[in-house]
Amino acid sequence: MNFDLDEQTAAVADLAGQIFGDLATTERVKEIEGQGTYDLKLWSALADAGLVGVCLPEAVGGSDLGMVELAVMLEQQGQHVAPVPLAQTVLGAMTIAEHLPGWHGRLPSVVSGENIVTLALSDYGSNDGLAPGITAEPTDDGRYRIVGDKPAVPYAEDAAAVLASVRIIANSADPGSSVNGLVLIDLPSDGVSTQPVSTTNHQPQSNLSIDVVVGADRVCVNPDVLPQLHVRNLVATAAIQMGVCAGALAQVASYVSTREQFGRPLAAFQAVKHRAADGWITTEAVRTTALNAAWKLDSTDDYAVDVASAAYWASEGTQEVVLAAQHLHGGIGSDIDYPVHRYFLWGMQLANANGSASSHLAHLGRLVASDSGGN
Repeated sequence: MNFDLDEQTAAVADLAGQIFGDLATTERVKEIEGQGTYDLKLWSALADAGLVGVCLPEAVGGSDLGMVELAVMLEQQGQHVAPVPLAQTVLGAMTIAEHLPGWHGRLPSVVSGENIVTLALSDYGSNDGLAPGITAEPTDDGRYRIVGDKPAVPYAEDAAAVLASVRIIANSADPGSSVNGLVLIDLPSDGVSTQPVSTTNHQPQSNLSIDVVVGADRVCVNPDVLPQLHVRNLVATAAIQMGVCAGALAQVASYVSTREQFGRPLAAFQAVKHRAADGWITTEAVRTTALNAAWKLDSTDDYAVDVASAAYWASEGTQEVVLAAQHLHGGIGSDIDYPVHRYFLWGMQLANANGSASSHLAHLGRLVASDSGGN
């Protein structure tokens, strides 16, 4: 099995790595965290380089590439824990381009970096991304009324629109007739209130309270689209996590190579070597499963097991790596102002953003059992 990147994907990864490496420095990330927004300078650089539109159609200014290219960009973001809405905007814009033509005219402004899009796929009291808690009900004039609440929506205060998962009620007299779908709501909007919330990794998020009426062209009633966005989001999160793991290990390598104890570098001690080696092996598992899942999404419909594997390793494996990285830094690893702590915060928050490791493992087990006939 060959996991080498092809020339085109490697070029995307190299360009993203250069931009994130130059602009997402430790000092800059810390500065942006205190502002409660995203890094506009970094975002503009990504847009100017054509990276925001990599996965979007050429008709709106994109490059029409796929999830593997998005994954290698997100890996670089995670490696620098850079505060930009890359996954949310690209995944949202991809879905809009494919299924919501009413907003196509604004997609060039996303490619250019002028506007961002965010996602609202989580729900209160639910660990299932395919069980929306808000409803979309048809009105007498052919529109839809959207009612409900969405928690912890990233960058909602800055976004031009939010793409939210909804339960579409086809017939109010027959609850069983409902299907899961998506709705696109412009922000800011009358009927949408935002309440900023504090997050573990300092990412700007807001709870949304929604009671709006939108046109039918803003609602996707195709029941296959939410599952598609859900698995893309799982893979995108896994891609960020493989970068978080790599970044955390880079911090470890630098620290244990220069920090001395008993007249020797920490890296010379066997216990340190073993813990760091375990972290490297786990990071490779996160990376391999994430890139494999991204490739499967681009090339086949048979990706369920691969995505579940990537989601599990991104959750369980990343927590192991960032915890080990903190431990290997000793007391300074607990300093909230020290760079390695930021990787710990990102890794822990993202590990449960789309469900816990145990939920992904249970889902993977069901898929494997089903494929093997239950034996």
